Amino acid sequence: MGDPGNSRRIRITFGKRGALKYIGHLDLAKTWERVLRRAQINLTYSQGFVARPHIQFASPLPLGITSECELIDVWLGGAFEIESIVPKVNAVSPPGLPIYSAVEVPDRGPALQTLVHSATYRISFANILNLVLETQVNELLIQPAIIRTRREKNYDLRPLIIAVSIIGEGVLSVELSANEQTGVARADEFIDALGYNINEVEIHRFKLSLRPSS
Repeated sequence: MGDPGNSRRIRITFGKRGALKYIGHLDLAKTWERVLRRAQINLTYSQGFVARPHIQFASPLPLGITSECELIDVWLGGAFEIESIVPKVNAVSPPGLPIYSAVEVPDRGPALQTLVHSATYRISFANILNLVLETQVNELLIQPAIIRTRREKNYDLRPLIIAVSIIGEGVLSVELSANEQTGVARADEFIDALGYNINEVEIHRFKLSLRPSS
């Protein structure tokens, strides 16, 4: 086990594609633990009766959504070259879990999930003309409040919708708040509010925006 008092914090950007879009966050965390061990990455572990790898995820991705911008922070011990991490992890990653980059970040910085400001999605609608889609989006956004229910509690989705634009025929770019303090909006809830079922669209997360860590 690595020494948590002598570690380096590495931020990895990865994707979630193919069949992996149907595994939940807890299963994804277990997958990452297995992958890092197979790659012989020297993880550091928490102190306590049950030691756990020191790992943080940015923002859980709902089932059925693909991504190219997921973030995970891992604390590594021992001597290593950061340039070796991406090829080593990609060599043992399952299909649908590509690793794009790894950079070192301040070890004592805030928890990764508290840094997330917003998430931007590409939402593709089948056989929907842009004129129709634009009308539906405008009708949604002019509402003073969009009351939704999550975990048996009502909340207003409207202030959590940061930006919506049409970027192709039947394709929206939607930026939603993912800030734990001000509110987290889900892409599937936006789709439902627009009057569609999540099974009628394809959703891909392509950007996570972080606030400065200091």
